[in-house]
Amino acid sequence: MADVILNNIYKSYNKGNVQAVKDVSFEVKKGELFGLIGPDGAGKTSIFRILTTLLLPDSGSAFVNGMDVKKDIKAIRSVVGYMPGKFSLYQDLSVEENLNFFATLFNTTVEENYDLIKDIYVQLEPFKHRKAGNLSGGMKQKLALCCALIHRPTVLFLDEPTTGVDVVSRREFWEMLKRLKKQGITILVSTAYMDEATMCERIALIQNGEIMSIETPDKIIESYTDKLFAIRSANMSKLLNDLRGIDEVKSCNAFGEFHHITFHESATDEWNKNEKSDKHQQVERLLKSLQLLKHERIEIKEVKPTIEDCFIALMGDRTNAKTTE
Repeated sequence: MADVILNNIYKSYNKGNVQAVKDVSFEVKKGELFGLIGPDGAGKTSIFRILTTLLLPDSGSAFVNGMDVKKDIKAIRSVVGYMPGKFSLYQDLSVEENLNFFATLFNTTVEENYDLIKDIYVQLEPFKHRKAGNLSGGMKQKLALCCALIHRPTVLFLDEPTTGVDVVSRREFWEMLKRLKKQGITILVSTAYMDEATMCERIALIQNGEIMSIETPDKIIESYTDKLFAIRSANMSKLLNDLRGIDEVKSCNAFGEFHHITFHESATDEWNKNEKSDKHQQVERLLKSLQLLKHERIEIKEVKPTIEDCFIALMGDRTNAKTTE
């Protein structure tokens, strides 16, 4: 059974001039850890605000725990937890005061639901008298999560919870989410960090308000059909420009210490999909071209695609499809 259902949701701003969400539909199963993955401005926050009854959609329908986000506003707010992207707790209240305040809002106490937040709160307890505004980014994140959980919600919405947080705190946060999932809480988390997508059971890749793909991270990666290569040289900026000017190169994107490239399908590929030597020949021809362009210390290797590679490929496919329409 689905805890969250969206059907053909649209949302625009500025009198319809900015279309933030375009015909979005998906479901989140009970007890699932589901990720909404996309860059800033993709529409993630608008979707979360609709699901938490802070915004009304222009059209379409959405349900949380079987309740309509347009009609059952108070009922939905009583059973969901929401952690917005921007730290929104009272900065002049202490850790303990914030937690007690949010418990009171939901007619409960910290003691009543302490078992749910214990693993998180023990890290905050040494600072319980410190004002929230004076906490580190990672500690603010933990406090916000505790406050979102204090009334024992059935569905938890976390909007970009790890943005601006150090790598160690990000890792700890995802470990906390895995433990919460074991307690039966349905979790929706949005993030712009593509590497976090693999922490989710299923993900929806979103760009410009449109869903590009919904699947498990493994299946999305499996759907990447091109052979992918990582390449670098002594002059990475020149390499990027030169690679994009070589006809045989299908795509080229900067990716950390390397550039990731694919090749156009050749005649050999078309006739024999199992042919390995042809890609080797393409690599050899590429290396010769780059050497003629005065590149030095060239290194190239075949690599496994990541969610980010898949995201970029899907963006390219959609752009090409719209261009040919």
